Amino acid sequence: MSAQALYRKWRSQAFDEIVAQEHVTRTLRNALRDGRVAHAYLFTGPRGTGKTSMARLLAKAVNCIGETEEKPCNQCAICRSITDGSSLDLIEIDAASNRGIDEVRDLRDKVNFRPNECRYRVYILDEAHMLTTPAFNALLKTLEEPPAHAIFVLVTTEPQSIPMTIISRCQRFDFHRIGLPEIVAHLQHVAAAEGFQITADALEAVARQATGSMRDALSLLDQLMAYRHEEITLTRVQEILGSASGEAVSALARAIVASDVPQGLRLINDTLDSGVDPRQFSKELLDYLRGVLLAKIGGESALVNVTKETLAEMRDLANRIPLERLMVAIRAYNQAGLDLKEAVHPRLPLEMALVEATLPAERVAVASQPVEEQRAAAMQPEARADAPESVPAAASRPTTQRRRQEPPVAAPAVQEIPRVPAPQEAVPAEPMPAPAQVDSGPSVAWFTENWKDILAAVRVRNRSVEALLNRSCEPVAANGNVLTLAFFHEFHQQKIEQAKNREVVEAAISEMVGRPFGIKCVRYEGDGAQRAAQQERKEIKERQEKAIESDPIVRAMVDRGGKITDVRPLEG
Repeated sequence: MSAQALYRKWRSQAFDEIVAQEHVTRTLRNALRDGRVAHAYLFTGPRGTGKTSMARLLAKAVNCIGETEEKPCNQCAICRSITDGSSLDLIEIDAASNRGIDEVRDLRDKVNFRPNECRYRVYILDEAHMLTTPAFNALLKTLEEPPAHAIFVLVTTEPQSIPMTIISRCQRFDFHRIGLPEIVAHLQHVAAAEGFQITADALEAVARQATGSMRDALSLLDQLMAYRHEEITLTRVQEILGSASGEAVSALARAIVASDVPQGLRLINDTLDSGVDPRQFSKELLDYLRGVLLAKIGGESALVNVTKETLAEMRDLANRIPLERLMVAIRAYNQAGLDLKEAVHPRLPLEMALVEATLPAERVAVASQPVEEQRAAAMQPEARADAPESVPAAASRPTTQRRRQEPPVAAPAVQEIPRVPAPQEAVPAEPMPAPAQVDSGPSVAWFTENWKDILAAVRVRNRSVEALLNRSCEPVAANGNVLTLAFFHEFHQQKIEQAKNREVVEAAISEMVGRPFGIKCVRYEGDGAQRAAQQERKEIKERQEKAIESDPIVRAMVDRGGKITDVRPLEG
């Protein structure tokens, strides 16, 4: 017979046993004492923080028939039946596997039946965010006006996926991640009760690995109990969990501060050769670098839970590394942790992060650009030489977002060069952009040419705003970092000038250009309706021309030397 898992054996059976969720337990206790129990609750929060345990405690408390003042008593027949799972009036539904409208309709039909032996029938919907939209709609009316004997408890880790119509009919309680001291104290209590010997630093390592989840911490402790014949030390925990030693992490941090790439590479490979999990190694290094960052800005005493010796070492490294380089290192290893999930070679993201973290400051921005931009820049050296104004824009581009390569301001002139008949006039020296034009930004011609791409960027952010812009305005001027849009109708202009809509448009333009860009809205000089109609006819004609050019017969004639001179509608 298999042994019962620790997280099930030590599930909280009383409100006093719930760890670090006092804001929830106090509210529910007061509601029980005053007889103000709600008909629907929503318990949200990270995994392993006690949501389902609290729901079962609530079911016991509202139905407890014991004579004790504190509920639940855990001694009466109802409390015992709920504890051992034999009660017919506590119904737990896994919404992940019963997520359809048919299951909810079945629940809605049965909710009117009175409880068998309890005062209330309690329905616990675990993973409630997995219900489909039709299922939520079917549940809505029952949740709003349930029978007097029914209580619903929705449990979820993703409250943003629950419709607001459902949330508004529940009392919501947010469960917090459990702090490191609380997890360590509870693990010490469990280990002592189980007769399990484990050192304090090993317990702390287990608690850190759990990242605020008591269930994960108990599962890890359960795994360590296989070594119950001997005391579990930190070294044993690191072997089982695949984590690195503190010395390896601090040594790599020192290599980053000293810009010692060869030493850093040796440390990474030696650590991974010893069996350490790459993702765990990256996480522990990030925790360490976070401590260095907090020491740099003076907030480590309250936010870092390490020994005095480790704290002193973090402060020493903080004094030896500039803040900018430290931020680059943290971002690099945070990205490495994400890349490790799909990495073909598990060491490569850690090694690349090391190289990036030790680059000189002037090369960090170039190394952080998306691969597509670096490849495009490497393949077009001539374009960069002819258009120096594009370089400042690329250098000022944020490195954390993927950007389109901004075309140079003089791009239209470069495109006209092949069509000039006289070779001696192809590359005039005089029209080269003056230094003052470098900061002028893209021309209005560039915005006109790329207007459809800008509208697509707006559509990603807000479809309504894109619909307002489409066919209602056109770029007419670009000065500095401001694009002037001329609107055909006053209504469209006023809507775009609203703060929230303006922000959407400016964000999309800034993304396309690669630097902050604003807009200015003006009325089109002339008959706006006539101009809009002309624009629509122009677009129709362009679509017709594209359709004709893509016709196989037309393409074949063009390939043989033919030329399209005009496009006219068929008569008759």
